[in-house]
Amino acid sequence: MVGKFTEYVEAVAFVDVLINHGFPAGAVAIVGKDLRTVERVRGKMTYGRIALSGAITGSWLGLIASLFMAGSTDSSGNPVMGSTFSAVFIGAGIGMLLNILRFSFARGKRAFVSQSTVIASKYEVQVPSGLAEQAEKAISDHENHAH
Repeated sequence: MVGKFTEYVEAVAFVDVLINHGFPAGAVAIVGKDLRTVERVRGKMTYGRIALSGAITGSWLGLIASLFMAGSTDSSGNPVMGSTFSAVFIGAGIGMLLNILRFSFARGKRAFVSQSTVIASKYEVQVPSGLAEQAEKAISDHENHAH
């Protein structure tokens, strides 16, 4: 270990200094210690939100399916444009229905939308023991030029 920090951005700045002074980037690791999960609640889970999410996912799947079948032509040999719109529309409907059904069966598990993040209380910059002296020289060179 060649550096210990309480903020991730400080560890990143330290690594930048090492790399800018010729230290091999592949030999550096930023290791988070004392990890904890923080879950931020983003909103209430509603049938409208579930339906919209399913419609969006389903319409994308419908679009992709229609692109795979892009060779569809009518009797005169012209591409069928309505088939793409139909596939997107049908995909949206199916996605909406499946999401609403899934949410209905899982009711009571979660009534909110959230985002989880892993945060460390401290960060260590580590290098292989054979390169520790080179890392310390790079940092001291930086400190001598900074002053």
